[in-house]
Amino acid sequence: MTTYKDLIVWQKSINLVVAIYELTNKFPKEEIFAITSQLRRAAVSIPSNIAEGKMRGGDIEFRRFLSIAFASGAELETQITISKKLGKTVDLDYNKVDSLLEEVMKMLNKLISQLGPSA
Repeated sequence: MTTYKDLIVWQKSINLVVAIYELTNKFPKEEIFAITSQLRRAAVSIPSNIAEGKMRGGDIEFRRFLSIAFASGAELETQITISKKLGKTVDLDYNKVDSLLEEVMKMLNKLISQLGPSA
């Protein structure tokens, strides 16, 4: 039996969380309870939902939690876009998080479609 830890999308999403933490460590301290917190929570939600869905058993539940992870990815993408427009974070390098997020979103989308339509 494979576990969620064997899923490449889960592994990549863990790397995304680490990259988000590394990036947000460079944000101004006054943003710690604002955009920094939101970015981190959305990022952590992605692998968490992948893991929970996988461990619940059955394709219907797994697909539902993958969809939640995908929605968290969209939330994270929106927050990254906002962060890029903030004056104090505009000069930071977003390439790593952008690349990882794009890869994770593509993988989630493919996995969701492979599991078929929801019940």
